[in-house]
Amino acid sequence: MSGPARATAHANSRAAVLDVIRAAGTISRVGLVNATGFTGATISTVVRRLIDDGLVVETGRAESTGGKRRVLLQLDQSSRYAVGVHLDHAGLTYVLTNLGGSVLARMTRAGAGAEAPSAVVTRMAGEVDALIDGAGVRRGRVLGLGLVSPGPLSPASGMRLTPPLMRHWGDFPLDRALQEATGLPVISDNDATAAALGEHWSGGTGGPSALAALYMGTGIGSGLLINGIPYRGAGGNAGEIGHSCLDMEGPECWCGARGCVEALAGPAAVVAAARADAGLARAAGLAADSPAGRPPSVIADFAAVTRAARRGEPGARALLERSARCLAAAARTLANVMDLELLVLTGPSLAIAGSVYLPVVREELDRAFSRATHPVAVRLSRSAATAPAIGGAAMVLQSELVPLRQGPRLPENLADAEPAPVQPSGI
Repeated sequence: MSGPARATAHANSRAAVLDVIRAAGTISRVGLVNATGFTGATISTVVRRLIDDGLVVETGRAESTGGKRRVLLQLDQSSRYAVGVHLDHAGLTYVLTNLGGSVLARMTRAGAGAEAPSAVVTRMAGEVDALIDGAGVRRGRVLGLGLVSPGPLSPASGMRLTPPLMRHWGDFPLDRALQEATGLPVISDNDATAAALGEHWSGGTGGPSALAALYMGTGIGSGLLINGIPYRGAGGNAGEIGHSCLDMEGPECWCGARGCVEALAGPAAVVAAARADAGLARAAGLAADSPAGRPPSVIADFAAVTRAARRGEPGARALLERSARCLAAAARTLANVMDLELLVLTGPSLAIAGSVYLPVVREELDRAFSRATHPVAVRLSRSAATAPAIGGAAMVLQSELVPLRQGPRLPENLADAEPAPVQPSGI
């Protein structure tokens, strides 16, 4: 087999067929044969089972090409749902998506801050309930919850390497605790990888073989997808471009190294530089003190600096442009190492300042090593602010419905759902 659909290591033919239908939007059985390389008999059997399980429906007919008009197939978007949760010290973002990854409901709440992890989990469980109930979705049709956060998450050891403001989460078994509190199967990953998967699942990336999401929230990272499969590395740390070195003699980073991209160009570095200039701090409206008991909000202060730059404040503009140049240099390194076809800029900070960063990154990637053979497309995510949470939901959908050979399966949780639970086909 050849082509993107055939290059993906799906666990079985059912997963491959469902993934092709998802990506195509609408497709005929003949189209599925061409896209997957499976025989017509195999496609007929798999499609019949997908229809019986309520995942796929027949929807009209294609235009005639001289013979009988072919019946078109598409996902039944309302047959299954998933929850995505992005946990950060600055904020909590929740989304509920349908089978195709479209967001049906979303909400944001106060972040983890300095609260005890157990208290945050209790609050999260109540907020997840409110999200599902508010959307009027039957809980039995919710496949699970995708939890994303800065840094790799491990069910055995919690968050082993975390930003300074979340150090008290280091040994807390977050996904196990949240699964017990919500009663939903929970899978977890870091926010940048989830953002990349969300871009792929939503169908907005065109199916490139090598995709990266360059993520900037309170920190900087990237998520990597090869033929639609997240690449995580040996310990879930692949894509940590924010901790690549731009200056050997640069400032010390929270990770313990010096001159990291994040230490030089991240939102916290931009805000710190703005605060160091009294005139710029006043012009941007940066408060001298944060509210009692709360750590300063890097995202809110970064937004204030961005607004000042848009008003024409030269110092603010200069800080953002310097940050953009550093990020662009990191993006070129990433493109050269991974031989990327597409780079998506995403994350809450790029949702705020993407218009400044996008042209700088595009110009830098025009000098990527691959330029003689193919360009590197660069675009801003259409859902940059909520991309990690959307990606969390996409993790659930992919793991449960289109599992890959190396991917874990979620526990079965559809015993009371109608139509019948999805049972993987061995075909």
